[in-house]
Amino acid sequence: METLKGYVQHIIYRNGDNGYTVLELACEGEEITCVGMFNGIDEGESIELTGDYTEHSLYGRQFKVQSFSFLTMEDVVSIQRYLSSGAIKGIGEALAARIVKKFGKDTFRVIEEEPERLAEVKGISERIAREIAVQAQEKRGMRDAMIFLQKYGISDTLSVKIYKTYGDRLYRVMQENPYLLAEDITGVGFKTADEIAGRLGIHADSDYRIRSGILYALLQASGEGNMYLPEELLLEQASEVLGLSAGQISPQLANLMMEKKIVIKEKKDSRIVYSMSYYYAELNCARMLHDLNVSLKESQGLLASEEAALLQKIRLLEAGLEIELDDLQRTAVLESIKNGLMILSGGPGTGKTTTINTIIHYFEKEGMEILLAAPTGRAAKRMTEATGYEARTIHRLLELNGLADDAGKKVSFERNEENPLETDVLIIDEMSMVDIHLFQSLLRAVAVGTRLIMVGDVNQLPSVGPGQVLKDLIDCGKFPTVILQKIFRQAGESDIVVNAHRIHSGEQIRMDNKSKDFFFLERDNVNVIYKHLVQLITEKLPRYVNAGTYEIQVLTPMRKGNLGVETLNRILQRYMNPPDSTKKEYSHGDTLLREGDKVMQIKNNYQLEWEIMSRFQIPVEKGLGIFNGDMGVILRIDEFSQTVIVEYDEKKQVTYPFAGLDELELAYAITIHKSQGSEYPAVIMPLLGGPRMLMNRNLLYTGVTRARNCVTILGSRETVASMIMNEHEQKRFSSLADRISEIER
Repeated sequence: METLKGYVQHIIYRNGDNGYTVLELACEGEEITCVGMFNGIDEGESIELTGDYTEHSLYGRQFKVQSFSFLTMEDVVSIQRYLSSGAIKGIGEALAARIVKKFGKDTFRVIEEEPERLAEVKGISERIAREIAVQAQEKRGMRDAMIFLQKYGISDTLSVKIYKTYGDRLYRVMQENPYLLAEDITGVGFKTADEIAGRLGIHADSDYRIRSGILYALLQASGEGNMYLPEELLLEQASEVLGLSAGQISPQLANLMMEKKIVIKEKKDSRIVYSMSYYYAELNCARMLHDLNVSLKESQGLLASEEAALLQKIRLLEAGLEIELDDLQRTAVLESIKNGLMILSGGPGTGKTTTINTIIHYFEKEGMEILLAAPTGRAAKRMTEATGYEARTIHRLLELNGLADDAGKKVSFERNEENPLETDVLIIDEMSMVDIHLFQSLLRAVAVGTRLIMVGDVNQLPSVGPGQVLKDLIDCGKFPTVILQKIFRQAGESDIVVNAHRIHSGEQIRMDNKSKDFFFLERDNVNVIYKHLVQLITEKLPRYVNAGTYEIQVLTPMRKGNLGVETLNRILQRYMNPPDSTKKEYSHGDTLLREGDKVMQIKNNYQLEWEIMSRFQIPVEKGLGIFNGDMGVILRIDEFSQTVIVEYDEKKQVTYPFAGLDELELAYAITIHKSQGSEYPAVIMPLLGGPRMLMNRNLLYTGVTRARNCVTILGSRETVASMIMNEHEQKRFSSLADRISEIER
């Protein structure tokens, strides 16, 4: 490591999002190009840098900065140079010279303590003097904060976030309760706050630390899909996080209740604990569902003759569409007409699409407005193809505006209670993917009197986000629900469909390779599996299913291990997008990204801006939001601007700063959970053992039903057989059904 001292002569480039900066440092008569993460720095600043020299293939010798600190400007030359740089608006070179000539080394003190004296300088009025003082105070505040926070090992980027959040209050926050950072600042979790608190000398049994640890345990639980935790389990998990006994932790539950950060409810002779927002999310959903459900209840008291007349209209519609519904499908159409709320479920090949199409045609003939939506872009695209009517993502339907609350944690939509969706009928597909937060936002935008029809396969995996909305809606038994059973003849000719239903029923599947669309290759050596994976993707399957190599998807139950996502992606990248002198690369953590790589967004980001470009690279459409599970291809890696450009479906291009690449990962192989709502021409599943909790029937069923034309399983017969027999699913703690039952009594 080397150290340089000098002043910032020129800022060549700055990325406003992440603070990445290229600057020229004047150091002992030499101009040195420096690159690194700088925030709150201006031309003319005197700084000290720590780092190493590197040789860039395109830009030559550079000093790569690991850390920096501000130096006090005490001589008149450095003071005048800083004021002349334009760092303070309204002061140019001539005015800077007059100010320094008047006040000398005392200049900064005068600006901060006696700003009115600046009016003694020719060209400065009292108003301008006040404006200069305000700017100088803001910059001094930022600089002092950076210096203060650097002492505790806090990065420059985080320091800026802390200062922007708290201003001058940051000193009190840091000394009294640094755990507030985890609540108030996006990207700061309990562990980061705990490290900072440790450096500040906060005791391990601090009340603030314990409360933050409890909230962190609830947050971790929500990441696993839970809406709440039983009190005993919460104390156990918080104890592991904090390294304290349950007895030391439990008294703080009452304090968190008083602060309105948690809710504690009695359930079957025990207590359960929610984060406040999660409890009210379920309660709000239950209330809004009740309002929608009663909106058309007067029509439920139909006379037998009126119901017969409706059934006759449905049969006439069938004749016009040249289809014949079975009894359950016909019942589903009738229930959608009679009720404000209706749930339609069923496995593959049971006629959900035909039923939806009939419902759409019925309401269309009645002159009603109809909207269709699904949780993901891929699911919406499938819905559009299946119905012939435009379907949008739920986020787009609700008109995501990309704005967040003051903590940057909650998104908002233009469509809500005050600006509801303008439609008579709303049909949502793939409801198994909808988590409690998205469901709450959706219900807020549905006006009482609108028919809401929710469609999904309840046997698939629950949503990635918290809750199990579709399952709870069905389990509560309060809403009209039709679950289709019959496999139709054409679907019955597909072994994908037949085997999916066998798996769901706990029956073993045939693996004799006499099928046209379902294959099993028994392999017990992972290296042999790697070899066949590559052959199938690059040679065999593209021709067989008439699809590109990137359309064929490897699905696996796990992230870790020889057949987990992380290992498989490294191997598949090597063969599907090998190193090439014409392709730029960038290493981010343990992942090497290369131009041409298939990648996936792994968290919802409502602020990410996308553009659709014309062939002349002019934006023709813009929007906000890229979501968990969206898949794309890396178009460009730009080392100078420190950005990666990814193209998603519909040619949406997104620019990621290098600092934002935690949201991307390679997607040649993905977990079965991440594949929900998607459909691929061909799916390959390597299955050769794994944790029993993961290797279950539900997971196998979901993986198989992601394939449109072909499923290939590589691995062990015993593994497949044991997955079919394993009904164990990781239990989710959710209580939407309870809240609904309370309100519907």
